Amino acid sequence: MALLGEITRPAVTLEKGAILARQGAALCSLFAVHTGSLKQVNVTDNGETLVTALCLPGDMVGLDAIDKGVFPGSLIALETSGVCEIPYEKLDALCDRSREARWLIQRCQSHDIHDERLKLHLLLHRTAEARLACFFLAISERFRLRGYSSHHFRLAMTRSDIASYLGLTPETVGRTLVNYQRQNVMLARGREFRILDLEQLKRLAEANGRRHRQRVSQ
Repeated sequence: MALLGEITRPAVTLEKGAILARQGAALCSLFAVHTGSLKQVNVTDNGETLVTALCLPGDMVGLDAIDKGVFPGSLIALETSGVCEIPYEKLDALCDRSREARWLIQRCQSHDIHDERLKLHLLLHRTAEARLACFFLAISERFRLRGYSSHHFRLAMTRSDIASYLGLTPETVGRTLVNYQRQNVMLARGREFRILDLEQLKRLAEANGRRHRQRVSQ
């Protein structure tokens, strides 16, 4: 970490809505989120806009740009955020001479791959209630690992961002959150979320996890 600190530039502040990197821009640096949060937005060939990642403090951003050398999506600040820049050429040279630095990057890459596979698993044949439950369980765990409350947290994503991330509509996200509140599972007040019954949220994610396919009469 000391060696990494030597090549990391001082944190800069991004205002809400500021673009850290645009989709298609050449990879020159990776970024570490110090405070706040960012989202990654991908615009597909047919013009569809998708939220594909949420970056919280402690996350390293830009690892998915290493393969093709360009950022696959635009990185946008969801709120006032502090971000540290890590020049990629210097990081690459550091990994050549430091096994610990190379291990750190590999660990971050492995974590991203795991998250991507988990997200794909959550979206396949899942109800909206189960998708949202899995999403908040994952967010709860991410905050817990960072030393924050796992039951009460602020999430800067809008309902539209959450819907895009989960492949739902904003209306569906809103209705599902209302249902959670009626069941005394969660409270949602704007960007503030409070998990009232973590075990019930887990049951919703597991027991109600797959859509029932309607049988076709022979």
